[in-house]
Amino acid sequence: MNSRITFIGGGNMTTSLVGGLLANHYPADLITIAEPDAEKLNQLAQQFKINTTTDNNQAVASADVVVLAVKPQILQLVCKDIAKNVQDKRPLIISIAAGIRSTDIDRWLGGNCSLVRSMPNTPALLQTGATGLYANSKVNVEQKRAAENLLSAAGITVWVKEESQLDAVTAVSGSGPAYFFLLMEAMQKAGEQLGLDAATAQKLTLQTALGAARMATESDTDPATLRTRVTSKGGTTEAAINCFQQNEFETLVNKALSAAQNRATELADILGKDQ
Repeated sequence: MNSRITFIGGGNMTTSLVGGLLANHYPADLITIAEPDAEKLNQLAQQFKINTTTDNNQAVASADVVVLAVKPQILQLVCKDIAKNVQDKRPLIISIAAGIRSTDIDRWLGGNCSLVRSMPNTPALLQTGATGLYANSKVNVEQKRAAENLLSAAGITVWVKEESQLDAVTAVSGSGPAYFFLLMEAMQKAGEQLGLDAATAQKLTLQTALGAARMATESDTDPATLRTRVTSKGGTTEAAINCFQQNEFETLVNKALSAAQNRATELADILGKDQ
């Protein structure tokens, strides 16, 4: 039996998840989006033929699953506003708000909530995302399955056992798309310096990134082995790889991801304070 799902917040991630759910034949009449922007709500209603409202509490009162999809800076205010209805209805709560711990969300909602915290990334907008999930002790097996089914509408999902591991998920996949964009940007610029025009350098760079990603995701072989296979001894690829490694490429990547993880922890401390 499908659950009644309410999304609080009608932004890009909600749009992506709703689109993925409908593509998987989830009943549109079981989906509600609560959003204060009436014009945006009208657009969403026309696009998806789902239920819409500007009243968060009305939406929560009829929900089995509530997805908190608002900016982290306003999540505390939203949670405290709907707390009474959450306590009365006891829905599964799924947060996709970056950086705010489940214990803080639970406190703002009145306590003892079944709560799943998630860390999606921007490719979820194309249903090619990677989302880390953490469930608190109140979440049962059926609710865990419901959360996984919902978030997998935007890509793959992985569960972590400790909530602190979501900071590592943030460092790897949450922030990860920007790292690849930076590499693409650098490769395009290097291609131009080597004599290619900008359009050609960009086209070659982006297609190469896509091809490499598909080879890695559609193969049973790990990236290290794939790299070895395309690196001929004494060839051009080996020359470039040696240059990367001589300049401590792996060390730099490790430092960058550690910086992202540390910042995620700092932000959780800041955003979790009661206002």
